[in-house]
Amino acid sequence: MTAAPPPAGFTGSSGPFGSPGTFGSPGTFGSPGTFGSPGRRHLNGIAEIRTFFRTNSQPIYFIGPTAFNLLGIDRWVRNFGYIAYYDSWDGRHPRVFSPENRPYVEFESSEQINNYLLRDPEVREHLRRRGGVPMVAMVFFDEETEEICRELGYTLILPPDSLRRRLDSKIVTTQLGNEAGAPSVPNVLAQAASYKELTALAEAASLGTDLVVQTPYGDSGKTTFFIKSERDWDTCADHLEGEQLKVMKRINNQAAAVEACITRHGTIVGPFMTDLTGYPELTPYKGGWCGNDVFPDALSERDRAIAIGHVRKLGDQLAREGYKGFLEVDVLVDTDTGAVYLGELNPRISGVSSMTNVTAGAYADVPLFLFHLLEFMDVDYTIDVEEINERWLALAAVDVWSQLIMKEPGEQVERILAAPRTGAWRLADSGELGFEQVSNDWHDITTEDEAFFMRVYGPGDFKFHGADLGILVTKGRMQTADGLTDRCRRYIDGIRAHYQSEPLPQAPPVMPIAYVK
Repeated sequence: MTAAPPPAGFTGSSGPFGSPGTFGSPGTFGSPGTFGSPGRRHLNGIAEIRTFFRTNSQPIYFIGPTAFNLLGIDRWVRNFGYIAYYDSWDGRHPRVFSPENRPYVEFESSEQINNYLLRDPEVREHLRRRGGVPMVAMVFFDEETEEICRELGYTLILPPDSLRRRLDSKIVTTQLGNEAGAPSVPNVLAQAASYKELTALAEAASLGTDLVVQTPYGDSGKTTFFIKSERDWDTCADHLEGEQLKVMKRINNQAAAVEACITRHGTIVGPFMTDLTGYPELTPYKGGWCGNDVFPDALSERDRAIAIGHVRKLGDQLAREGYKGFLEVDVLVDTDTGAVYLGELNPRISGVSSMTNVTAGAYADVPLFLFHLLEFMDVDYTIDVEEINERWLALAAVDVWSQLIMKEPGEQVERILAAPRTGAWRLADSGELGFEQVSNDWHDITTEDEAFFMRVYGPGDFKFHGADLGILVTKGRMQTADGLTDRCRRYIDGIRAHYQSEPLPQAPPVMPIAYVK
């Protein structure tokens, strides 16, 4: 991937909040063993957990190509910051740090960007200056990330890469779900070297001839193939031959995504949201994820209860595998039969964290990610998982949020001359979208005619097929049974109208990278 020289990054972040490892004074909460008293801290219930994070002295960082996934967590967690390669605010966000010196690097993955940031001298100096032993979280990481953190003395607050990679396989997810009693869409797991072998497998498993075939790893928009003829097989055979395949019956389905957190007390399940997938206005990839709607009827009450059961069963199974913390799960409801199935698992922070962290459940208690932090911090705590799940289920009836993940659908590589600014935008009665002010995140959005847009690529960067241009978050729904809403299309057209770019006579090599999920 090509990165142009960046705008000046933010370098004036405030100093550390207090001394590492201190918290209040002895006896703050009045009983032995509570936080603030000598010995290991113990937090009893949500109120004490809130106070713990509001007065937190442990430096915690989210590191990534952008600050998107956990943007706004700094409202809840004192001493929480962001290290981003692309500074969407051009130095105006007080918690986002980006190195000023960014020489050309042709990155091939988000893991490479994160590892680059960890080794960057400016980033290391920034973390040293803020003090303490940094805890770091990110979406994508690998063995090199773990090694760098060991070398630098940083604490990586994520499950081991080896475990995450194994669980990331769609094949392994299916097997673990079956063991836990969380079924997938009728399928067979096998290899096929030809269309004839594929159809033989499908026939033996009574899957029919209209098939959905997935390879173990990768974004679903790029590793999911729809096959009902030999011609379909021929167009994607190079991707399938020699791979372990998940061959599924194609169903008419309603898809929903949900995040959960595996804790020592059980699995907490967040709000369900529908996916926006495959819209050519937002993504060039057939079946590619391009947004979400959170709304009360994302799943019916019956389907929601079944889906929560599936997610909790899978969470318990993953806990037995040694996994803890954050994950995202997709579920599928067969609209013809009513069956509820386990879809994909993303064992990581995901692209729907932005929605999970602003829902009514998050504000009634704490954002789901804070339970992840508790699992990796030196603290004991007590919560009633059943009570939290019941409360969040009830509060799901009052939330309506949406987000658009805007990729470039065009084929041409162009240099960006002007791009929409990061901040608050408003949709006028005329349909025109106008910039209102710089803002740090989307948590203050209250109406459907205002939105927060976070730019990824800015002036000087390249716009190319599949590039993540930015994310728009607003209230209200963007999708109905008839497709994208008129309001959604006005937002899309309005944002795109603020991009100006020029063709390049000799386009450089570029590569789309999954930045947010």
